[in-house]
Amino acid sequence: MTPSGCRRLVAALLMLLCAGSSVFGQTPLPAATAPVSQAAPSPASQPATNPNGEPVKALSAETKAARARLESYKANLTQTELGLEARRHSDADLQRLRLQIEPMIEGIGAVIAEQAPRLEASKARLGQLGPKPKDGEPEESADAAKDRAEREAAVAELDETQRLARAILLQAEQLATQIGDLRRAGFARALFEQSDSILSVELWKDVIYAIPRELRAQGTTLSDTLDQIQRNATFGALLLLGLAVGGAVALYEGRRSLARRFVKRDPDTLDPSRRSRLLAALTAFFLGAVPAIVGCWIVWIAFDAADIFPSRLEQVVAALLRGIAFVAFVRALIDAILAPDHTNWRLISVADISATRIMSFGVTLATVEMVGKIFESFNQAIAAALPITVLSRAVFALAMALIFAELLRRFANKATEDEACLGPYVSSEFTIGGPVRTLGWIVVAAIVASVLGGYVALASFVVDQAVWISILLALLILAMNIADEFIGNTFRTQSRIVTALQANTGLRRRSLEQIGVVATGAARLSLIIMAILLVLAPWGVESTDLMGSVRAVFFGFNVGDVTISMSSILIAALLFAIVFTITRIIQRWLDNTFLPATDLDAGLRNSIRTAAGYVGIITAGVIAFSYLGLSLERLTIVAGALSVGIGFGLQSIVNNFISGLILLWERPIRVGDLVVVGDGEGYVRRINVRSTEIQTADRSTLIVPNSNLISGIVRNRVRNDRIGRVLVSIPVPRASDPDRIAEIMRRSALAHREIMSEPDPRVIFKKVTENTIDFDLVCFVDDIDSAGRVASDLYFDIFRQLRLEGTGFPDGAPKPPEPDAQDEKAKPQDDDEGLTLLKDKSPA
Repeated sequence: MTPSGCRRLVAALLMLLCAGSSVFGQTPLPAATAPVSQAAPSPASQPATNPNGEPVKALSAETKAARARLESYKANLTQTELGLEARRHSDADLQRLRLQIEPMIEGIGAVIAEQAPRLEASKARLGQLGPKPKDGEPEESADAAKDRAEREAAVAELDETQRLARAILLQAEQLATQIGDLRRAGFARALFEQSDSILSVELWKDVIYAIPRELRAQGTTLSDTLDQIQRNATFGALLLLGLAVGGAVALYEGRRSLARRFVKRDPDTLDPSRRSRLLAALTAFFLGAVPAIVGCWIVWIAFDAADIFPSRLEQVVAALLRGIAFVAFVRALIDAILAPDHTNWRLISVADISATRIMSFGVTLATVEMVGKIFESFNQAIAAALPITVLSRAVFALAMALIFAELLRRFANKATEDEACLGPYVSSEFTIGGPVRTLGWIVVAAIVASVLGGYVALASFVVDQAVWISILLALLILAMNIADEFIGNTFRTQSRIVTALQANTGLRRRSLEQIGVVATGAARLSLIIMAILLVLAPWGVESTDLMGSVRAVFFGFNVGDVTISMSSILIAALLFAIVFTITRIIQRWLDNTFLPATDLDAGLRNSIRTAAGYVGIITAGVIAFSYLGLSLERLTIVAGALSVGIGFGLQSIVNNFISGLILLWERPIRVGDLVVVGDGEGYVRRINVRSTEIQTADRSTLIVPNSNLISGIVRNRVRNDRIGRVLVSIPVPRASDPDRIAEIMRRSALAHREIMSEPDPRVIFKKVTENTIDFDLVCFVDDIDSAGRVASDLYFDIFRQLRLEGTGFPDGAPKPPEPDAQDEKAKPQDDDEGLTLLKDKSPA
């Protein structure tokens, strides 16, 4: 027997002896054998201890479950990282990995969210015990010390779990960012890959050399196709395919008769309602597009089931069917919006020749796009040589650019015909001008330059984007018209929905109109955001990182923890411009649509509009700075450093800005108020960031800094109400009867229809001079703007009655003062009338 066999036999005998002693209650092994059993104790049998040697409490079930989830996420993330480093992935693989990581990020965030309240509660319970006793202080009791140790262990357990979760979350986010960077780098690399130019002689030589090989490949493909047709073209397969093609043709041709029956576009209706035009447009769109799409889908299902073509040629058939459906879709979309054969039913006001021209060019562009995609699929199916693929894509890109250029040229607003009248030529057609036409020529130039420079992939991408954006704009126009009509107009008219809401909710008609305005604005904003996301979708841009593909084109450099690059600066400026533009759109919507539908006064409307502008600008700045990586702490440091040098120069601007905010909040003056500031008086037209605009009676604009309005003395004639005082001073000869004069003045005031009866007009015996006695007639009007005119009427009437009484103004008597408002003397009549005219043109 070998030594190892002896050792195994001895070990077996010892195990039997131990088992026997435990079973039959015999004494344990002698002390001599005890060290053998204690020499290598199992780790699991030893209790866990902390650095102080104290036993550590076992983890709770919730913590064990959370850490198990985190360990699972960490293992998956580590495996994904190793896979990324091991080999190069395609864009589809990277997208799949990105979709796998996003649920992990959500799961880790859920673990953090679950553990956070438990950690806060444990810290709160630990804080109830107070701080530990310091040296020299009485020690805690054993129970208190045990309780503190348990609570500290619970806090440490949860805190460690949180730190572990945050570390894994950071790993997941970094991995997602890495995948996004790889996708953008691959996209940019494929997009800007340069090949031979279409003008290159080498390209044409390579094409000529590749033609015999391509002919042999096509012959082989044709032979394989014929062989598979002979094998699989059974009667049942051919019958199925024939029925599918027949059904598709019937659907395609039958849509015309369906359109004539269901599309209600009566040519005799000169001015159809907007809702009727929209319903007709929707019906025309669906009847024009859906039958063709369904027919192509049926043919594809039958063709795929018949399996009479090789698999590589099935993609060519699929491209053909997609192209037919695409052409039908484009034609139906143009017909829905422009209605070339029905002038009065168009959603956009264009001339007949313009609508026909857009229809023909749109269908032509869609057809060329379809043929190009079919050729591209065929080249992929036969594995065509690279020069032939490059040449075919370049030719179709140039064809699309030339057709688009001809469309722009046809719509140029030029005087191409001599008119039989004097004056400049005025085109009666719809013209593409301004930024749209300029942008179109830029796109054409970019396509041609890319093809000539050898960037065929970029040219094809620009062509696809131009077609895609044009379709999205057309769909956006149709969708926004639908939202305006079926959401906004439904709440503006006395429809069944409005009647039901009024009966069931008790809302007023004005409130429902406001709800309709808000709903329409929300629908428009949602449609615009959706269109932007769809425009950026072909760039490989995720909704969580809209500008990610653009950042891959530029290089950046780091300054400390901040990355500075031209792309970041440009994108930050673009984000600021977008948010600023949206802010202006919202302000115009508030001014023109929402606020006029409310009962708010002009001053409060201006405050709401201005506050919305401030919020939008601040939001735009925060988004731009956040994108640049400038946090609030860094901004505070920079602001503190700059404030030392330029604080004195900016204090006036900041003072006026804060004063403007106070004016908007406290509203001591409002837009439309008649105010007196120093020597100037007029109506408040606008409260800006730095100053307030006041328009005076001579139609000049008085610019007053906001700080003057806050810290200075300002007289607001209409602060509480618009009641104005009319003061008419009449001097009469000293020999006149005072009672008679007072009666004439009082009767004249009571006879005027614009003078208020409460408080009633009063005649005051003012003073007696050497030649005259002076009377003041004090009365009130409900609108201060009419005070000057009413005072003039009273002067005319009183003077006329005094003449009839034989009492006139004494010679050398002072001229009577002009009327005033409230407790001040009247201002000059011309100025008051000027202010009245200005008030008539006020936004209030």
